[in-house]
Amino acid sequence: MPASLINVHHSRTCVPSTAPTDAYAPSTSTLSIPTSTPTSTSPPGSTPTAQPTTAPAGTTFVFPPHHSFPPFYTLQPNLSTLSRQLSLWSSLIQSYCSHHRLFRLSLSSAATSPLFTNTRINRSLDLLSIRRVLEHMASAEGGRRAEWVPLSGAKSRSRDAGEESKSAIWIYWRRPEEWADAIYGWVDGTGQKGAVLTVYELRESDAVSGQEWVGMDEELLRRCLDVLVKRGKAQVFGADEGAGVKFF
Repeated sequence: MPASLINVHHSRTCVPSTAPTDAYAPSTSTLSIPTSTPTSTSPPGSTPTAQPTTAPAGTTFVFPPHHSFPPFYTLQPNLSTLSRQLSLWSSLIQSYCSHHRLFRLSLSSAATSPLFTNTRINRSLDLLSIRRVLEHMASAEGGRRAEWVPLSGAKSRSRDAGEESKSAIWIYWRRPEEWADAIYGWVDGTGQKGAVLTVYELRESDAVSGQEWVGMDEELLRRCLDVLVKRGKAQVFGADEGAGVKFF
């Protein structure tokens, strides 16, 4: 495995994966996935996950060493190795999305993203494998670190929607409960309990400039606010972006 870290920039043209050569062919008995385990605050029994932090604007995301490890891009048949591999992909996705403040990934563009492609070693994770990684993240085993974005309207009710209903996914580098705590902490810290703020103000205004949830999908933000509503700490009035939110 390469000893040095690498930087991969969004401007690079992504190169599709090719079948591993004999030199890189994964083996269920010899493949060695890095064993360092990131710090986790996941519930007992769930998959350990990193606690990513948002980097200052303009900084370059540094990929971990296993992003340069060719067998990392082929999901392994050995269940123990696969479990470790899925965990590493989950931690990488969370860290990458946190760094770039991405709240959702689209499968239509995922395969060409630097996240899933390393042009330096001419390897990329294929779309089927990307979907499997994301399904793992959305599962209880994966710590519920992702959730498929529900379709709206007639498509969501169609029996033929199938995989089309899984075209985009929210990445929970902070879970809705964690975002709810952060939002309420900001409200409390700025003395705005009892005040009414609009959803737009919470997402985009100068008042929240620098907060990690800035630019979050409105639907996802509402899910976070729903957590506070259920806790009796907020009330939401209205259904559009101009809706008001009162905090208690």
